Amino acid sequence: MPETGTTALVLGAGGLTGTGWEVGVLHGLAEAGVDLSTASVVIGSSAGSAVGADLLSGGESLAGLYERQLADPPPGRPAGRLGPATLLRYTAAVLASRTPEAYGRRLGRLALAARTPVGEAARREMIAARLLHHEWPGRPLRVTAVDAATGELHTFDKDSGVPLVDAVTASCAIPGVWPAATAQGRTWIDGGLHSTANAHLAAGYERVVVVAPSASGNKVIHSPRAQAARLRDAGARVAVITPDAAARRAFGRNPLDPARRVPAARAGRAQAAAHARAVAAVWAQ
Repeated sequence: MPETGTTALVLGAGGLTGTGWEVGVLHGLAEAGVDLSTASVVIGSSAGSAVGADLLSGGESLAGLYERQLADPPPGRPAGRLGPATLLRYTAAVLASRTPEAYGRRLGRLALAARTPVGEAARREMIAARLLHHEWPGRPLRVTAVDAATGELHTFDKDSGVPLVDAVTASCAIPGVWPAATAQGRTWIDGGLHSTANAHLAAGYERVVVVAPSASGNKVIHSPRAQAARLRDAGARVAVITPDAAARRAFGRNPLDPARRVPAARAGRAQAAAHARAVAAVWAQ
């Protein structure tokens, strides 16, 4: 059941392009009169964890967050890439798994064995530089990560004892791209590996909006729409936004490409208008 309030905003995984697109969607919806930053709780996975942290920080308006997505990335920052060999290992892990936990354990082993462009400390510094604030917001934010040893999904919040930067670093620890992250004596990998949105964590909330840069699902990972259907079956009002054709073109082939963040943000803002009425109907009391 929800801790407080009745509305939940779910922000899914999707790399740098997903970050830009999510911010664009949120800004576009606000321009149309639907401000999702008023949510009783924000649930963020991977890219969504960073967007959620900035959204609730209070340090910047949605318009300001959008303008930040249009700015040039800092020079010299290592760029990640999901290469063909890594993607093949992801596919093999799906085929060999029957549950999200089994899938998470396999990718946990991949993460621990991988050589990455930066180490754990440097990756944490990259996340810290990206976030507007390093303290947990006063309003409820839940950040997901997967235990690399057990494959189980976990959430961090302001009462978890884990600093916000560490929680977001764990949630964004893509196996084979970035190093696994350490917190609470455990090793963590990307929260979007259990499912790309983890919308099931919004169970118990009356009104839910899911903004998911990846609409995918398979025999192991539940898609955002499948999770939304279960929330509806339980009595919730739910709206799901996933990238349209223009947004998918803007993303390109590499969701971690910094050069694609700007077109992805613009595509998200443009797409928001098509969803504003449906989202408003869900969000209204």
